[in-house]
Amino acid sequence: MNFLKQCAPTCVRVIVCCLSLALTACANFSSDGGRDRVSELSKERIGYPAPPVTSTPQTQERLKTLLSSTLSSDAAVEISVINNQRVQAALAELGIAEADLVQAGRLRNPGVSYGRSSGNGEVETDRAIMFDLSGLLTMPLRRAIEERRFAQSQLQTALQIVRLATDTRRAYFQAVAAKQSVSYLQQVDQVAQASAELAQRMTKAGNWNKLDEAREQAFRYEVSVQLAKAEQAMRVSNERLIRLLGLSDPQLALKLPDRLPDLPLALRRVEEIETQALAKRLDVQAAKLDTESTAKSLGLTRVTRLVNVIDLGYQNKSSSNSALAQGYEVELTLPLFDWGGARVRRAESIYMRSFYRTADLALQARSEAREWYGAYQTNFDIARQYRDEIIPARKRISDEVLLRYNGMLTSVFELLTDARTQIASTNSAIDAQRDFWVTDTELNFVVYGGSLTSVMSTGSVVNVMPAAPLRAH
Repeated sequence: MNFLKQCAPTCVRVIVCCLSLALTACANFSSDGGRDRVSELSKERIGYPAPPVTSTPQTQERLKTLLSSTLSSDAAVEISVINNQRVQAALAELGIAEADLVQAGRLRNPGVSYGRSSGNGEVETDRAIMFDLSGLLTMPLRRAIEERRFAQSQLQTALQIVRLATDTRRAYFQAVAAKQSVSYLQQVDQVAQASAELAQRMTKAGNWNKLDEAREQAFRYEVSVQLAKAEQAMRVSNERLIRLLGLSDPQLALKLPDRLPDLPLALRRVEEIETQALAKRLDVQAAKLDTESTAKSLGLTRVTRLVNVIDLGYQNKSSSNSALAQGYEVELTLPLFDWGGARVRRAESIYMRSFYRTADLALQARSEAREWYGAYQTNFDIARQYRDEIIPARKRISDEVLLRYNGMLTSVFELLTDARTQIASTNSAIDAQRDFWVTDTELNFVVYGGSLTSVMSTGSVVNVMPAAPLRAH
């Protein structure tokens, strides 16, 4: 209190004015924590906003409703966005970025010093208060940098949500396709069992040789092994989907449809797909903001290359044998050994690195958009060919074989062989249909989300080799 009473009015006014400016410039936490922008970005790309901070009775009721009915791909995405903890972790990272932004708008705390010395019957007292003047002068520039970084963090958070939605939709189509394949292999298994039993009876009656009977038995065993593998693949697909949905119950039985969705009537046209990828891709937008932020940081480095510490303060000194002495003090760092050239060169190199990485990412975005759209077109053509040509042709062959069997022009084993071939073609049609829907999902992510850095997942690769039947003889 004595120290404050002894402060000179003029110096007090100067410090109070500086503090007032600093407090005016101080940033506060936003009411939404940046989530509104993330919700807008994610809803624009996947149809669903970011979830609330904590689970609400409304969200829990919505989850129960979605899980109680047959699951669609859209419902799976909605569940994952609401329930997957990966989303909450991404939103927590957004809170870290906002805290950095708020911190950039606040000054370093002032320093107070007090000293007392005595000698020869005289007591001296030194008092001083120091204020970070350089922090106040560079605050607008630092805030501008952190604002861009916060916007970049919003884009990164939205990208994680869109990536989760893509992973979920891909896993959904793979799980449904696995279930449908198991269903068809069960039909193959029934045909194989019937063929093996008939061959065994015919051999006992003397109408069939041991070689042909052994072939039918071997085919039955092969089908049994393939069915077991398909069932295991179905369990793996279901578990992957359950993890992405954020469900913890290992006994949970997902109500998946029996078959994949039908192909669209026509191929979805993506006009100016390269332009959309450059304008809409979240990772490209984040890279651009990173380059802008780095450029601003370079300006800050150049401003503070010589003097980056300036402290302004008021001080007074009193002695038992003399009157009170008061004044001000300015403390700065002299650039005697370090003129800041290395820091500026480093900042320039960081900026150029960010610039070229952004340019490379833009080039990659355009190329990936063309690549995935080509895969999308090819998989659509393959799946449509199976639907409109191959499966109908196999059915006509089966009908002709059945007519010849009814006319006693062919044997029952030729009829069974044709049935196995037809089912194998149907399985290939399932794979082609799955490939189309997975590629459609990945195309959306490449255009509106980011880069698929990993190799195409199973079910998204264009298969140019025809699928061989399980066995034909």
